[in-house]
Amino acid sequence: MANRNYKGLDSVTVADVEALGIPTELAGKIYEKVTRIVGDYGAATPQTWHYISKEVLNPNIPFIFHQMMYYGCYKDFGPDPPAWLPDPAVAYALETLGLEKGSAIAIDMPMDVNSVVIYLAIVLAGYVVVSIADSFAPSEISTRLILSKAKAIFTQDFISRGDKKIPLYSRVVDAHSPMAIVIPNRASSLSIELRDGDISWPDFLERVKDSKGLEFVAVEQPIDAFTNILFSSGTTGDPKAIPWTLLTPFKAAADGWCHMDIKRGDVVAWPTNLGWMMGPWLVYASLLNGASIALYNGSPLGSGFAKFVQDAKVTMLGVIPSIVRTWKAKNSPDGYDWSTIRCFGSTGEASSVDEYLWLMGRAEYKPIIEYCGGTEIGGSFISGSLLQPQSLAAFSTAVMGCSLHILGDDGFPIPSDVPGIGELALGPLIFGASSTLLNADHNEVYFKGMPVLNGKVLRRHGDVFERTSKGYYHAHGRADDTMNLGGIKVSSLEIERICNVVDENILETAAVGVPPAGGGPEKLVIAVVFKDSDKLEHDLVNLLISFNTALQRKLNPLFKVSSIVPLPSLPRTATNKVMRRVLRQQFSQADQGSRL
Repeated sequence: MANRNYKGLDSVTVADVEALGIPTELAGKIYEKVTRIVGDYGAATPQTWHYISKEVLNPNIPFIFHQMMYYGCYKDFGPDPPAWLPDPAVAYALETLGLEKGSAIAIDMPMDVNSVVIYLAIVLAGYVVVSIADSFAPSEISTRLILSKAKAIFTQDFISRGDKKIPLYSRVVDAHSPMAIVIPNRASSLSIELRDGDISWPDFLERVKDSKGLEFVAVEQPIDAFTNILFSSGTTGDPKAIPWTLLTPFKAAADGWCHMDIKRGDVVAWPTNLGWMMGPWLVYASLLNGASIALYNGSPLGSGFAKFVQDAKVTMLGVIPSIVRTWKAKNSPDGYDWSTIRCFGSTGEASSVDEYLWLMGRAEYKPIIEYCGGTEIGGSFISGSLLQPQSLAAFSTAVMGCSLHILGDDGFPIPSDVPGIGELALGPLIFGASSTLLNADHNEVYFKGMPVLNGKVLRRHGDVFERTSKGYYHAHGRADDTMNLGGIKVSSLEIERICNVVDENILETAAVGVPPAGGGPEKLVIAVVFKDSDKLEHDLVNLLISFNTALQRKLNPLFKVSSIVPLPSLPRTATNKVMRRVLRQQFSQADQGSRL
């Protein structure tokens, strides 16, 4: 290792510290702390540097002293001295809760360094993570705690969103959660009063102060042992409780390596949450491939996140289309250097060609890898690839280890080299995919009634896909988002793609087919979110005409928009999927009410 001119830490004196310009009184206190740590862990161990970096160093101390400590500790270490070590206490402390191995422990927190460490510690210690989005109301939290039979929950007192403090612990309490371990927001010192039996984060870690420095030995389990319980969107009824096993992390890592080229030395950022599958996916796809995770504390919609991408030198940036839509509308990345990005990943909803052409231009036209899968898949079944030409808003290949089949009107797969559109079915053997559900019959949900191909029943997923003449795939939404307009089946997304670009003041749209109260063909209703609803350049009647002109010219001359409903925002699940069923129900009720 370089910099052998630094003294070993057992040779550093108070005078050496003062010589760096540190005041005498502060130098004395620093020297005492360093001497104590060296006495506990030795002068040249990774543990010594770990505790010096945590308990002694801070940005206000001259950086030259940081160098004295780092290079002095690792003077004779050799190559690759660790600059950061995981604290084995978040795993040891879990043992003190007295829970049986395999017990479920929930996490309801923003995705930051604390929640990621807690997630990994729960798995390391042989327990099962229950993923809960930090946006959920108490009733949704309660549903997931009950379905998973969680024995404890990690949460936070507040969530900071700009100048606002959004209560989180109080929602967990209102959900009648089991024992909660409560972490203070970085802007607070846990001033709230806890329920009897709940534990503050500092008190939780204090339970294992004597274990500091000891390596926690991971609990060995069979490959099919549960490690995480996640939930489907739950737009109707209870969400499906989907367990991930010890195999699922390798599915996530394989997808990241094969399709996004995530590798050692990369920096991966993807605004997400541990309550959505992309949160755990990000942990495994990054860390198992030797990459770092860039975690942003705050909303990803503004210029603050754009600066973070620049400063963190992100190499793979994951997005969802609605975030890109907002970035484009606000020009959020303007003035920031995104040249370190090698590729983008996109998931969650259908993307727009123009918006993604704009996105590519922010990073010198680096490729966008479309990535579509599901919680029960543990990753994706269809994606892009850096080994193939990439078309905008399109997928180029089945994911490694997965086969795709588009079902024709007769319910059976069309030939793999023939263009067509229909419900997508998956080959039944998918590396890392689910084999059970906690609150539903897995076979009935995914296999019952599906066609047989080569002696094997195909797996249902529920998405409608189109295979083009050039071999690309386009997503057309969920099969249950398909409407029948005058006897012609069409997906909501096909209509929305056209309506979204009719007027520059449109932020997004949602198309739904509403059955008339008196029966008859479905009526096409478009919900519209405007960028600036106070400055509409024309009335809704003119917009209705524009919608119809565009749809009839670009999609089908028989299509006709019945009405437009302006909304401040579209209803979405915690995973950002538009809940068109909710809109359909609301518009149907409104239509019936108007006839009473």
